[in-house]
Amino acid sequence: MSDPTDTQAAEAAPTDAPDDPRPEGGPLPEGEQQIETGDPAAMAAAERENVRIAEALLFASTAPLTEASLAERLPRGADVRALLVRLKADYEPRGVNLVEVAGGWAFRTAGDLSFLLSRDALEQKRLSRAALETLAIIAYHQPSTRAEIEEIRGVSTSKGTLDVLLETGWVRMRGRRRSPGRPVTYGTTPAFLDHFGFAVASDLPGLEELRGAGLLSSELPADFKMPVPRDSPDLFDDEDPLEDGEEDLLDDDGSDEEGPDAEEALDRARDMRDEG
Repeated sequence: MSDPTDTQAAEAAPTDAPDDPRPEGGPLPEGEQQIETGDPAAMAAAERENVRIAEALLFASTAPLTEASLAERLPRGADVRALLVRLKADYEPRGVNLVEVAGGWAFRTAGDLSFLLSRDALEQKRLSRAALETLAIIAYHQPSTRAEIEEIRGVSTSKGTLDVLLETGWVRMRGRRRSPGRPVTYGTTPAFLDHFGFAVASDLPGLEELRGAGLLSSELPADFKMPVPRDSPDLFDDEDPLEDGEEDLLDDDGSDEEGPDAEEALDRARDMRDEG
């Protein structure tokens, strides 16, 4: 006959005890947290530490960080959105603010103090009127081809104008339009959003904002509508991808370069006239 005490002991022993991730007698692996459920003090301390980590990552980054990239660096289970909201509130009254730009988060000088730093800012080369018009058309009508830009502007657009915008990093070649000639399509970049302080292209000023700023005529047609900017990094149904290395070999109209563009000289002449 078996001893009943043996059966009781077997029933009392745990059958599926969870593996302890810590080395024997050691701390949890780096990046892992163990918080006792219902311990407010421990939970508050963990949140403060997560805020410090997020703050350090954002401060050290040279470009805006997405919530996904922050989640990869923060301890498992951290509420990234809540941490960013808290940091944004903490920095709101300070000389540096946490802002959402270009699909990510970054520290920026407070807007009301920017005039103090203007003397230290590097003088940037002023874009020509043609370049500004082209940039605005691409931003609001992207993806746009050179022919579509010229149709909206009402004048030809030189290769030099598009080259300048490509060099600034504010405009990129997206792909090729599925139409005769397969022209190259252009769109804005995250650097464009970062420079002008927009989280996404849809944050660009709308009709009423532009009219209120005096940038649009008050006598616009009744049926005039502003396009809704779209800057998805993915190609649209009417676009084909560029082949590897194709950007370095293409002219802005999608053909191989064959020599100087006469329109570039004309465009420079117009810019000189405007500046004069």
